[in-house]
Amino acid sequence: MALPVLAGLLAPVLAGCGSEQDTGAGGDAIVVGTTDRFVADKQTPAPFDPAAAYDVAAWSVMRNTFQTLVRLPRTGTEPEMDAARTCGFTDAQNEQYRCTLRKGLTFSNGHKVDAKDVAFSLERVLRIKHRSGPSSLFADLDRVEAIGAHEVVFHLKKPDATFPYKLSTPAAAIVDSQTYPARSLAKGYELTGSGPYQLDSFDNKADTAVLSKNPHYKGGLTLHNQQIQLRFFNGSHSMEQALKAGDIDIMSRTISPNQVQELDMAQGKGINLVEQPGQEIRYLAFNMQAPTTRKKAVRKAMAQLIDRQKIVKDAYDRSTQPLYSLVPAGLPAHRNSFFNIYGEPDKAAAKRTLEHAGIHDPVKLTLHYTSDHYGDATAKEFAVLKKQLNGSGLFDVKTEGVTWDDYRPAATSGKYEVYGYGWYADFPDADNFLAPFFEKDNFLGSKYSNAEIRDKIVPQTRRQTRRAGTTGAFGRAQDIIAKDVPVLPLWQGKQYLAARDDITGTEWALNSASVLQYWELGRGAGD
Repeated sequence: MALPVLAGLLAPVLAGCGSEQDTGAGGDAIVVGTTDRFVADKQTPAPFDPAAAYDVAAWSVMRNTFQTLVRLPRTGTEPEMDAARTCGFTDAQNEQYRCTLRKGLTFSNGHKVDAKDVAFSLERVLRIKHRSGPSSLFADLDRVEAIGAHEVVFHLKKPDATFPYKLSTPAAAIVDSQTYPARSLAKGYELTGSGPYQLDSFDNKADTAVLSKNPHYKGGLTLHNQQIQLRFFNGSHSMEQALKAGDIDIMSRTISPNQVQELDMAQGKGINLVEQPGQEIRYLAFNMQAPTTRKKAVRKAMAQLIDRQKIVKDAYDRSTQPLYSLVPAGLPAHRNSFFNIYGEPDKAAAKRTLEHAGIHDPVKLTLHYTSDHYGDATAKEFAVLKKQLNGSGLFDVKTEGVTWDDYRPAATSGKYEVYGYGWYADFPDADNFLAPFFEKDNFLGSKYSNAEIRDKIVPQTRRQTRRAGTTGAFGRAQDIIAKDVPVLPLWQGKQYLAARDDITGTEWALNSASVLQYWELGRGAGD
């Protein structure tokens, strides 16, 4: 299932100093700064529970502490073995997938890992079916069969050639069946996994967390450090100051567009900036049952008015690129469907669209966005959107920023008419940019349904092991989405990481899903 076009997806455009040869597993803890925040509340009592967590921030912690049967490789896309020794489809229809576990796997609490834990973990995700969780990834999983201590067989309802990719995500993290409740979420910040690190402490008041090398870990990864300290910042500016002062070693999410330029100029002064291609996308989601946005003419008029080039220039200083499909550029199935249908921004066309639908007064809408999850530039982005829509005279738009803890449940429960969201690839395939949005139990909780996408295109493409053969069908799906506008893609991002010049492995630390792989980081000699 390898995608040749993406074989170099993880290769850096600009790599920091150092190499694997000068890394070591010893030395001081590597301090990683982030603006991500994790809160245990009623909606998500355990921020790192695989049955509920479905965002890149939580997955960055989970990817390093939990183990999955398979994982994505450094380069290329075909999954490699992790907790499993071997995996593969056992039938020609891609409906039965069998894995044999490594021997001697142990959770961080000392409990043994066996096939029943694997079965328990996947069944638990489907049983809990958390509203904002990743259960939709496994909607086609019929049952999991544990055979003895080391064999596990996944029986699928339908053929799915992408199933190995899904098993590589933290949604398929193996949890301890003796520790995690079977029918409810765990509580608190503690987690028990068999991954390369264990979570020693998590202190929101002190804005710190500590992860240390898991002595029980058995897998295919090599760790280049003994300990990772996470430091949580309220904004990217204070995080940048900490990096320049040497208080942190790595500056990760979120680096603002202005900081990209500043950190680039700081290279050679103790700091290195790594830039890589990315699959992060941003889009507007529409509540298809709200009185205003259920009208196709309103959504279509917005598609005809919004100028992505200006968003990229005015809000992101060209550190992103315009996106005209949910499937990002770089994937073989990408098609510029929104541009092909709507072309350049056209006020006259938008006016005709609204008038043809009998809408003559400015359309009143509130655009909601998260004020603290995607970085400081999000507010700027929505100010640009407001200016564009209101400047046409066809809309009367207000914007409102909401903190992530309140925003996510409100958005997915239908409280907003229009809201901004980001998507990071679970795995590098067009399926992952379409199916999670348009299957019956979709990620957004959207009521939009298209029978051709859901009942024909997605099942058809999942039968195809040779993924290059899915391009035409996925292109058709993108055209349907552009015509119906249940979502409106805006831009595609790049990945950035800034580090002190004695930190090595930064060129491998970010995977295609923007998850930070702590084990790649080491400490060597500065320039």
